[in-house]
Amino acid sequence: MKTKILIIVEVLFFSGLFSTFSFKKVDAAEPVKSPNVALGYNIGDVVADFKLKNINGKMVSLSDFTAAKGFIVVFTSNHCPFSKSYEDRVIALDSKYASQGFPVIAINPNDPDAYEEDSFANMQARAKEKGYTYPYLADDTQTVSKLFGAMRTPQIYVLKKEGGKLILSYLGAIDDNAQDPSGVTKRYVEDAVNNLLAGKPVVTTTTKAVGCAIKWKS
Repeated sequence: MKTKILIIVEVLFFSGLFSTFSFKKVDAAEPVKSPNVALGYNIGDVVADFKLKNINGKMVSLSDFTAAKGFIVVFTSNHCPFSKSYEDRVIALDSKYASQGFPVIAINPNDPDAYEEDSFANMQARAKEKGYTYPYLADDTQTVSKLFGAMRTPQIYVLKKEGGKLILSYLGAIDDNAQDPSGVTKRYVEDAVNNLLAGKPVVTTTTKAVGCAIKWKS
């Protein structure tokens, strides 16, 4: 009798326990929706156009550059020492490749409340001080940064225009020496753009970006 009672109790207990759980079918293709998790483009992906505010107050889209063959998109910032170290090299990239159809588009993804140095006013001041020849855009909502999958500053995305679409062709670091420009032995971005201009495939398509972690809004 006691055994029967115990079995009945166990059945009722576990029935009640499992009834408290709800199971949801998860689509493997469904993106992560956490506001602090970057989705990210992969090599070969089509990159969506976007519109962000430039330091001159005007809105800028990639589609504005009708003659462009592609873009060197760099996520960068004012406060990060790695971004500062690469700043002159980014300016040099634009000087070398903008006239050949691959202009630099710089985007600041950081929360300015976390880093005052990354405020819009300070972005304007820094661009004027260094004589930026390219747009320096503020990603206030951080939507574009998350769409790209940017995680650090600086981080580079080389896009090529193909059949009216923008295809991600290179992702990662500018070169192999963040601290010393004179010690650079591998120029990843230059090699990628040179190959694209010559109609050749990019050999090294992905490298590890070295820099400061992006400060996401809470």
